Amino acid sequence: MSRGYKALLFVSDFLSTMSAFFGVYWLRYRSGLFPVDIELYISDLWLPALFIYLYWLIFYFYFGLYHLPEAPSRTDENVKVFKSTSYGVILLFLITFDVFNPFSLGRLIIIIYWLAQLFMTILLRSIILSVRHKQLMKGIGLTPSFIVGCNPKGYDIQQKIEKYPALGYKVLGFISTDGEAKTGEEYNGIPVLGDLESVSSLIRKYQVRQLVVAFGSDKHDKVLEVIDKVAETRVGIKILPDMYDIISGLARTQQIYGIPLIDINPGIMQPWEKAVKRLFDVLISVLVLLVFLPFGLLLALLIILDSRGPVFYTQERLGLYGKPFRIIKFRSMKHDVGEPGEKVILTTKDDERVTRIGKLIRRYRIDEVPQMLNVLKGDMSLIGPRPDMPKLTEQLEKQIPLYRHRMKVKPGITGWAQISVPYPQTQEEVIEKFNCDIYYIENMSLKLDLKIILNTIVIMFSGSGT
Repeated sequence: MSRGYKALLFVSDFLSTMSAFFGVYWLRYRSGLFPVDIELYISDLWLPALFIYLYWLIFYFYFGLYHLPEAPSRTDENVKVFKSTSYGVILLFLITFDVFNPFSLGRLIIIIYWLAQLFMTILLRSIILSVRHKQLMKGIGLTPSFIVGCNPKGYDIQQKIEKYPALGYKVLGFISTDGEAKTGEEYNGIPVLGDLESVSSLIRKYQVRQLVVAFGSDKHDKVLEVIDKVAETRVGIKILPDMYDIISGLARTQQIYGIPLIDINPGIMQPWEKAVKRLFDVLISVLVLLVFLPFGLLLALLIILDSRGPVFYTQERLGLYGKPFRIIKFRSMKHDVGEPGEKVILTTKDDERVTRIGKLIRRYRIDEVPQMLNVLKGDMSLIGPRPDMPKLTEQLEKQIPLYRHRMKVKPGITGWAQISVPYPQTQEEVIEKFNCDIYYIENMSLKLDLKIILNTIVIMFSGSGT
């Protein structure tokens, strides 16, 4: 959903919260229906009203009320409003519960407030979503989309999208595979724009935000190829359910009038969680750099005395959506090792390239501390898949399907793979680390991040890193 509509949702929730709060105030203290023990004036309530709004804002963020699809269902959104409002009122009920007077007038007022908050929020949000629905029906604000597959399934989906514009998609063209159709041909007035080799450039050219993959169950390998081809773009991907078994548990289903489609990597972490994650990254990285500074100066001296070369080591790595950046670490290997050739050599146990100080700082993961600067800059996060060298990525994507899928999230200093598998020394361990990275992407949450951080601290202080 566009930022304009999301802004309207914030405004509507503010208005609904204020109207419910002051409406219940009037009912309780000004209507004459209830006995008044104390005198309250509206001027005394603006600050509490603001706190109440912030209270509901937290609940609404948590339940994803500002993380709407392009064409949200009013029924589904109202159900989410009901759940979030009910949970919020239950918490208020428990906070204000009086064991010695459980059936006081205050309990009744809270129930009335719940009904008022629920009614006003649903009413104003329904108005906004109804306007959105009418605009979609007129073809306004549709999501530019491609259908991958020139076959009966693809044509059927295109017809349904054309018939029901409220779905929110605008099909700009078909992408053919295996010579199904030639570029320039048309179906129902929609052109075939190219094949899989050109899909990434076509996405950028037409500013497409959604792919609908319409293959049969006999073309699993082609689905993997599509995902690989668009790994470095920000496009969303939807597939048919008979493809689900090849992309593990990363899914969210949407019904398109009889044709269920599954989102690949729909963005499980809510926007508010992403904001908190970034804030946490900044605060922790600043704190670590300040606390570590005295020890870092001593370590720099030891590195210089131990072997010839600079204190820090920088190297190009691939970040979010394959964007290159230079990572910074304390140098732990001999300076004359040189840049890798055509094939990247993985670090092994008792690697002769590692210096004496290097063995120590690698064991306790201290060599990673300067990457806090990368975190501050925004190239990395504290938690995420480790960023790879471009050459290593080229090697591994030839061996592991969907390897670039790791780049759908920002790389991290540590991650689920780092606390689960030691430095990879074999192909099997590389694959195991990749599976750990995919698990993290599928289950991203602040709770999982906290678990990874705590395990990383244990590894650092126990010296069990390799």
